[in-house]
This record gives sequence, structure tokens and C-alpha cells, in this order.
Amino acid sequence: MKRLLLEILGWVLVVAGIGALVLPGPGLLMVFGGLALLSQQYEWAERRLEPIRLRALRTTAQSVANWWTIAFSVSGALIIIGFGLLWTFSPPAPHWWPLAASYWLLGGPWTGVTLLISGAIALALIVYAIRRFRGHPEELAELEEEIDEADEEYHEFHDERERQGAEWRERRRASRDRRPDEEPR
Repeated sequence: MKRLLLEILGWVLVVAGIGALVLPGPGLLMVFGGLALLSQQYEWAERRLEPIRLRALRTTAQSVANWWTIAFSVSGALIIIGFGLLWTFSPPAPHWWPLAASYWLLGGPWTGVTLLISGAIALALIVYAIRRFRGHPEELAELEEEIDEADEEYHEFHDERERQGAEWRERRRASRDRRPDEEPR
């Protein structure tokens, strides 16, 4: 039962993280968390875990590359928190709202809570990124090297799998092309 719940939670985090890549929220962090759970049961998830972690760190480092990106990131997090507060306290629909009042702030207070959590996580990640990467170009260079190594390992793995697949297909084709009266090799 525990295994099933962890697998369901892992898939939910992966799907929500993919959605959060384009919506407000810490998308790569959620994908990483989901893959971390799924990697306990699936080899494919374990292979993808490190590249996702490294890319999430690179994105974090790039978000604090200069003061403009920091200001933009903080502004985005504060806007998300502002919307979270709006949804949480759910004021009545304004008089200019053209639709029925039931369509004002869909999702209710729980949508606001998730937006507040997303904004808080975003601010925490910004602080973390500033402390770890701002003024430390060697950290980013080291991260880029790790990404290159992870990419190389990934390509080596896939090249080996493709070679094994080609060998298997060749053996299968040879066994089909053999005459029934021939002895197997």
C-alpha cells in the first residue's frame, strides 16, 4: 500500500511540475520531487533524476545572474503571493464583472493557499540562489561541468541501449531467415 501511495504521489508531482513549468509554481522542483519518489521503483526515473536536479540548479543560478533578473523574480513571486491573498480572502465579485458571481475567483480559498505556498517557495529559492550563486561564478562553472558529464553519461547509456537493440533485431532477423532444415548457430 505504501509503495502504491508513493508511486501515485510521484506521478502527481511530475504531472503538476510539468504544468508548473508554464504556470506559476516551482515546476522543476516538483518534477524533481516526483522523480525522486519514482526513482525508488523505476530505473528510468533514477537515470533522469540527476540531470533534472542539475538543470534546476542551473535555472536557479541564472535567475540571480544580475539585479534585473533578481528584481523580476522577486516581483513575480510577490505577484503570485498577491493573487494568493486575493483568492484566499475571496472578496465579492466587483460590479464590472460581466459573468455570474460564481465564476469570480474559481477554485476558492484553496487555490489561494496553493498560490501562497508557491510564492513562498519561490522567495525561499531566490534567497537560496542569491546565497549560493551570486558572486560565485566558480559554482556556476562547476555546475555546467556536472551537466556536461551527466549529458555524456546519458548519451553513452542510450548509445549502448541502441546498440543492444540493433544486435537483438539482427539476431531475430537471422533466426527468421534461417531455413527449417538448418541447424541453429
